Amino acid sequence: MVDSDFMARILIADDDSEIRITLQKLLQMVGHEVELAKDGLEAVRILDSETFDLMVTDIVMPNQEGLESIMQARQKHPDLHLIAMSGGGKDRTENYLRMAKSFGAEAIFMKPFSPREMLDKVNELVAS
Repeated sequence: MVDSDFMARILIADDDSEIRITLQKLLQMVGHEVELAKDGLEAVRILDSETFDLMVTDIVMPNQEGLESIMQARQKHPDLHLIAMSGGGKDRTENYLRMAKSFGAEAIFMKPFSPREMLDKVNELVAS
């Protein structure tokens, strides 16, 4: 368990249920409260009705991609911390992740990534 000062409300948006659930378990293990969204459209709807400290979003998703969700989240919730992740082909992923950074993501991860790296970055962002 982490110090209660670091407990955060986190929204995870990914169309891959295995990744959503794995990240949820990882973050809950250290005391964070986690909500899940299956795509960017659902993530934005949830953001509009609840308050979060951080959103972790996949980039390539059906209905609404992560880049659009990042732009909308940054516009409506300027204090929300944002992490983008993607696992499409290497060149495409790097381009999308660079764009995510320019749209306001504070950290980017190329799948597969280390759970420790993700946990460290989440804790760093929510502690700031």
